Amino acid sequence: MALDLRDAPTDLLDPAELEIWRTIPTAVISDDLNRTGAMVSAIKPVAPGLTFAGQALTIRAFVGDNAAPHYGLTKAWPGCVIVVDARGHTETAIWGGLLHYAAKARGAAAVIIDGAIRDVAELRESGLPAYARANVPNGPQKAWGGGVNVSIQCGGVAVNPGDILVGDDDGVVVFAAAQRHDLLKKCQARIAKETDILRQIDAGKSTVEIMEMPAPDQLG
Repeated sequence: MALDLRDAPTDLLDPAELEIWRTIPTAVISDDLNRTGAMVSAIKPVAPGLTFAGQALTIRAFVGDNAAPHYGLTKAWPGCVIVVDARGHTETAIWGGLLHYAAKARGAAAVIIDGAIRDVAELRESGLPAYARANVPNGPQKAWGGGVNVSIQCGGVAVNPGDILVGDDDGVVVFAAAQRHDLLKKCQARIAKETDILRQIDAGKSTVEIMEMPAPDQLG
């Protein structure tokens, strides 16, 4: 089947604006998206302690085939987040050390695979954040097509080219770039509120008092 290879989005954001999002915890973003936007828990970071924010370069792959990711990297731009819909298949790795090295060389901010990866030690040591459902030694074919810079799903959420993705140890969240201004204000207000809660805890208050929760006999 032919590959639908499309150009990268042209309305990319300034890197400084994306850098602000790298400081916002994914839990805060998800809360202010009304508990939506987060990829499923199976999409886990390969290495702890890394954070990222960037816009999506989307790839749709066939099960057990990584032709599309190889071609997808030809459209990569500095700061992009490579997001691959590998159909959740966990018995064949469609991403490994060579592709990860190439992605880092092209300046990618992170890689997210809804499927399996391999060469995990190399990925962990690369410093380039990687997320996936599983790791397995079995390698892929390079015989089919797919799509690049097309609408996909990854980890149970829709991802479109140019969407903003933020990742940390908790996981990955995604939202449309058009949401970013209002969402950032909400996130910053929530962080300020939580900072105040910490101060009240230090002053001796319980979380029950601070959150004005009802008496125990009034629950339920």
